[in-house]
Amino acid sequence: MGFRRFLHRITAPKFERFVAKDQSLKMVFIINHELKMGKGKIAAQVGHAAVKATLKSGEIRPELLDAWLSTGQKKICVKADDALHIEQIEKQAKQLKILTSKIHDAGHTQIPAGSLTVLALGPDEDEKLDGLTGDLKLL
Repeated sequence: MGFRRFLHRITAPKFERFVAKDQSLKMVFIINHELKMGKGKIAAQVGHAAVKATLKSGEIRPELLDAWLSTGQKKICVKADDALHIEQIEKQAKQLKILTSKIHDAGHTQIPAGSLTVLALGPDEDEKLDGLTGDLKLL
């Protein structure tokens, strides 16, 4: 797919559902704290998650992506205890119809290949995400 087609796909107005432009939206990135990744590694993994979540939102919920892009693209990073904790959160998120994007490491640097590093949630409404991740500590 060409870049222009991709850009059109995520920006063209084709919204089935309306999201108010003044609605407070965010993405939440849940970091696997058990892996003890360095700051740079965490930044890279969150970057991967942000791109994946943005692309997925553009395909599945473009009205949320549009509203999130026009309201400052708020992002929050929090810590989960381990991969099992992240999997539990993902299961709850899917039940609430929150978009999820998991990142597994390739294993080229600090951690073993296939390790679950980050779960991205959203973009979605602040209240919806807070109900799921509000008890997690900020990174």
